[in-house]
Amino acid sequence: MQYHIRRTLVELLSADAWKARIVFWCGAVLVGVLATLFAWGTEEANRLFLGSAARWPFMPLLLSPVGLVVVVWLTRRYVPGAKGSGIPQAIAALSMREHESRSLLLSFRIALAKIGLCLLGMLCGASIGREGPTVHVGAAVMFSLGRFARFPHHYMDRGLILAGGAAGIAAAFNTPLAGILFAIEEMARSFEERTSGTLLTAVFLAGITAVALQGNYVYFGTSSASLAPGQILLPIFLCGILGGALGGLFSQTLIVISRRVAGLSGHHPYLLAAGCGLVIALVGIYTHGATFGTGYHEARRIVTGEGELGTAYPFLKMLATWASYISGIPGGIFAPSLATGAGVGNSLAALLPAYPAGAIVILGMVGYFTGVVRTPITAFVIVMEMTDNNSLLLPLMATAFIAHATSHIVCPVPIYQALAEAFLPRRAQPGEG
Repeated sequence: MQYHIRRTLVELLSADAWKARIVFWCGAVLVGVLATLFAWGTEEANRLFLGSAARWPFMPLLLSPVGLVVVVWLTRRYVPGAKGSGIPQAIAALSMREHESRSLLLSFRIALAKIGLCLLGMLCGASIGREGPTVHVGAAVMFSLGRFARFPHHYMDRGLILAGGAAGIAAAFNTPLAGILFAIEEMARSFEERTSGTLLTAVFLAGITAVALQGNYVYFGTSSASLAPGQILLPIFLCGILGGALGGLFSQTLIVISRRVAGLSGHHPYLLAAGCGLVIALVGIYTHGATFGTGYHEARRIVTGEGELGTAYPFLKMLATWASYISGIPGGIFAPSLATGAGVGNSLAALLPAYPAGAIVILGMVGYFTGVVRTPITAFVIVMEMTDNNSLLLPLMATAFIAHATSHIVCPVPIYQALAEAFLPRRAQPGEG
């Protein structure tokens, strides 16, 4: 007993231990600062592009293809580890054992380049989000801090990467609970007691920093939509099955197309980027700008009941997001998927005029989003936190789990797990050796 007490006191008073704590705390604060700057930059980039597109409607036909070619060239030339969402890189790094292999995917250079290149993509109208890249940034920053302090082995093994990813989600959405759950449910696929304190500390510090800089906002605005007890079943099954099926279709299609164009991407990357940019431009012009960018403002208008979008919007947003990701530029699918889900809910609400439209929109959002990312607990918690709506908790839970089951039929392998394989060394890929 005395031995354990003495050992605990030594660990608490150790200079190396305090150095590690201070570096770790500063890292979590830095993640919050970078997430906030990223959020502000995203808003400005979207505003500049949409303002220019409104003034010169056909400008995207030139800017989007040329801009994406430039972003792909910069990515391939200087930071190849920064392409795509960033969540697959964090997942791949978790499964690696060599520090050098992880460093190819997680570094300060990649973190800063990720932010800059994503903002360039948004200035070109790409249908990408900042949330997945913020996970990459958080994981890269926290992992890179390992060389500045003697962290315990479990910090270096998984804790720093998980904590950085969780902090990134928490700071990006102002959804601390969802950040923790996403790290456990998607990135780790399990809960490890030894990293729980690391996760909580990082999320708390990053979240507090982001709130201090941005204010304690609700991502999509407050919604008071609810369903009467007798109205629950039909919307749950409709949004769960249709939303999950469409989300699974999006993921499966993206996985298949990404693998099939891998050769073209290797031999003719700029031709592919230009073609994808042209698709993004044509779809955006057709929708009068609704499919450009993150989709945040479109989703917010639908959730708060301030506007509507056509029935074709979710399918066109899916197309723009496919093209953006396949082009090879850095950028996430979180925000575009939430916007697409809001569009799905809006379309379903038109089929159920006797039901509260706001509630159907939120259920459609969680159904589609779950179908894409296949993390049902994270999905209903993140949507609940982003809309500040507790009255739909049980319907959100039920919709998420039905959507998860439906999506599994359409897309057997979760999208981030499948995309992570591209970043693993050949000898580490499943089914080989």
